[in-house]
Amino acid sequence: MTIGVTSLALVLLPPRRIAYFLGALVCAGLMAWALWLQYGLGLDPCPLCVVQRVAVIATGVVFLIAGVQNPGRVGAAVYAGLTILFSGFGLVTAMRHVWIQALPKGEVPACGMGLNYMLETLPFTEVISKVFHGSGECAEAGWHFLGLAIPSWTLVFFIAMIAAAIALIRRD
Repeated sequence: MTIGVTSLALVLLPPRRIAYFLGALVCAGLMAWALWLQYGLGLDPCPLCVVQRVAVIATGVVFLIAGVQNPGRVGAAVYAGLTILFSGFGLVTAMRHVWIQALPKGEVPACGMGLNYMLETLPFTEVISKVFHGSGECAEAGWHFLGLAIPSWTLVFFIAMIAAAIALIRRD
C-alpha cells in the first residue's frame, strides 16, 4: 500500500485551525530568527533577503487570518491560493538568490546601492528590477546550517508552506 504525499500530510497535520496558527507561528519564528541574525550577529540582509522576508510576513498574515476565521474547504482553498501567491513569490525569489550564490566569483553581479537608498531615489519599478537582478552582497552566504545557506532554507520553507496550505484544503 502506498501513501501519497498529500495523504501523509493529512495524517501529520493537526486540525485546520491549529495548523493555520502553527503556520503563522512558524512564520513569526522565522522572522524572529532573521532579526536575530541581523541585529544579534550583525548579518545585514541583502535586497533579495528583504524581499523574502516580505513574503514570509505575507504568508504568516494569511495563516493568521485563516486561523482566526477557521474556514471550511472553500475558504481553505482561497487561503491556499493566497499562500501559493505569496509563498510562490518568495520561492521564486529564493531560487534566484540560491542561483546567484552558486555563480562563480567572476560572474557575480557587482554590489549596488542599498535598498533604502534605492527606495528613496528611484521609481518603484526600477527598484524591483534592480533588486531581482541581485548584486554582490546577495552572493555572500553569511550563515550556514546543515550545509545550506539562508536562501536555501527559505526555499525549503516556502515549499513546505505551499504543501501545508494545499493539504489543509482536505483537512477537517
